[in-house]
Amino acid sequence: MRPNRSTVAVIVMLASFPWGTVVRGEELPLMENLPISEFQNRTEDVRTYDFNAPPQGLFRSITLAEDFEEQVGFHRTHEIVPINPTDRFPANVTAIVIVFALHQHYQAFTVFGRCMPERVTGLSPATIVSEDAMHIALEDESGYLKLSPPNEGWTPGRYKVEIHTGEQINEMSLMGTMRFTIVAAGTGSD
Repeated sequence: MRPNRSTVAVIVMLASFPWGTVVRGEELPLMENLPISEFQNRTEDVRTYDFNAPPQGLFRSITLAEDFEEQVGFHRTHEIVPINPTDRFPANVTAIVIVFALHQHYQAFTVFGRCMPERVTGLSPATIVSEDAMHIALEDESGYLKLSPPNEGWTPGRYKVEIHTGEQINEMSLMGTMRFTIVAAGTGSD
């Protein structure tokens, strides 16, 4: 009886195997008794996230501006671009605009902006003076929030805007904080 091709192939493979170079397990350079901390994240490598600074992570960029315009982007998508970026506005400004660009995301969500006085005479820091929200669809790469002035108008001073993302504002949705200054109407925005 003649051996079939598969038997011949197995015999050829076994004959050509380099038996002299086989390394046994006890000869491998193993590290014994290493502490578990060698396999965990080192605390010196971990940066803490600052929720009191402009948002990072999901946001490629985020800026305050006097206005925005919509342009056709690289991928033929609508791209929101800031006009006259600044963090100082006159008291008679019609709106404060926050323009942002996003990293790729795999789910729709909402970006919220909640404006409160930080150092404004006569206003409690817990008062919400303006807020806005923008729904971000899966294909959106940029967006904006438009903070309208309160009914009495903007009072000169320092304001902060908490930026939240998700479905609603809660203690887990804060991404960061933007700050701007309102100056008296006759002094300009520089």
